[in-house]
Amino acid sequence: METHRQQFMLRVGSSIKERRIDKYLHGRFSDFSRVMIQNAIKASAVKVNGNAVRPSFKLNPGDTIELTLPEVPAHDIMPENIPLDILYEDEDIIILNKQAAILVHPARGNTHGTLVNALVYYCEQLSSGLGELRPGIVHRLDKNTTGVMVVTKNDVAQWKIAKQFENRQVKKTYLAIVHGIPQLTADRINIAIGMHPRMREKYAIRPKTGKEAVTYYEVLEEFRGYSLLKLSPKTGRTHQIRVHLSYIKHPIVGDDMYGGKPVYLWQLANAEPAAEEPVINRPALHAHNLEFRHPGTKKTVRFEAPLPEDMEKLLELLRTYRKI
Repeated sequence: METHRQQFMLRVGSSIKERRIDKYLHGRFSDFSRVMIQNAIKASAVKVNGNAVRPSFKLNPGDTIELTLPEVPAHDIMPENIPLDILYEDEDIIILNKQAAILVHPARGNTHGTLVNALVYYCEQLSSGLGELRPGIVHRLDKNTTGVMVVTKNDVAQWKIAKQFENRQVKKTYLAIVHGIPQLTADRINIAIGMHPRMREKYAIRPKTGKEAVTYYEVLEEFRGYSLLKLSPKTGRTHQIRVHLSYIKHPIVGDDMYGGKPVYLWQLANAEPAAEEPVINRPALHAHNLEFRHPGTKKTVRFEAPLPEDMEKLLELLRTYRKI
């Protein structure tokens, strides 16, 4: 995989005095997210008068800024021939239907078998992504969450889409099969989420110390003991939907981390317990569609990923045995 650095040189005008460099660059490069600019500054990819600076550095008239976009160390990522379900592709973006049981990018102890390994094998050029070892990645889905994801091929496309995520202009819709039936057919869940105080990989409701998290839900179909929900998160906190649904006492089927239980055929059919595999062995959560402004055409585009086979099977069984 090749990555190409882009270099810019700017001279600060006479009207600019004591302006923070991160704010100044964000204003000059409106398509770049502020987070991306700050990351570039921290990576010493921005110099003022030949010197590396901090994001809080104050500019003055006549200062010369050199901006070099950081490269991803591609040699650290092993290309792997892992099948990808590609819904759409052009010169700027790839739209994937992510399968279950695959991490989006390398992490602690998991350097192989990720979506990034597959992308590096498939694509000759990807954007810098969300930091080291994450080329092309603009947003993430949990390991066992399926569905639609956008991947970017160049840094301009990445910044334009990342800015939409940052400004909450991207519309995301998920489908989930949960335990029980919410009392309200549609509602908003608005409560802060933060790291779990004791469990490293888990998140929790943290009203005082967490970050704002808002999820809208709508009941699409009701069954005895279960329901199908459409979910529209307005913020993008890690595990947000899973934590919020657990909080309202309707955890996702199969999500054992947040109170969900496995579901068996004998259980749905009210038959004698049998030694069999669960109908679904992961959280029944699927990123159904994604809508954003295309970085090249600037037109609004919408992509949809069909329900995976395991969730379709569970719905068929619920309609057969648990119809109200």
